Amino acid sequence: MFFPPFPYCQFIFSNCVSGIVPSSVVLTGFQVMSRVFLTWAVTHSVKEVQREDGVLLFIIAWTVTEIIRYSFYTFSLLNHLPYLIKWARYTLFIVLYPMGVTGELLTIYAALPAVRQSGMYSVTLPNKYNFSFDYYTFLILVMISYIP
Repeated sequence: MFFPPFPYCQFIFSNCVSGIVPSSVVLTGFQVMSRVFLTWAVTHSVKEVQREDGVLLFIIAWTVTEIIRYSFYTFSLLNHLPYLIKWARYTLFIVLYPMGVTGELLTIYAALPAVRQSGMYSVTLPNKYNFSFDYYTFLILVMISYIP
């Protein structure tokens, strides 16, 4: 059984809180939770999207980004930062950021038909809590939230 990567979240947050990495805890929190959402609530939950090109795009972008980021932090802590890693840290985001966003959006978009058909994670009225939630609409709102 698959569980969201909570040890990963704990690791990232502890690095921010302790000051090992100079990143905002709030911004890092949004990034980690969006990654957990995309990997668990979309890619893992909607089997139909697991072979989509969008998944490959965002996985490659995230992986390369993290390798560069943590290499940069490690060498900076050792006071021996190679120019190539510094260059990659401040240049490759020009390609990696749009690549990751495109992969994420393509993956969510590919999940929409299956989510609509199955009613996955949706709660309909009437129920004892007098509450409804439509996961399909939520995914569309998530996609729109990428604009700002």
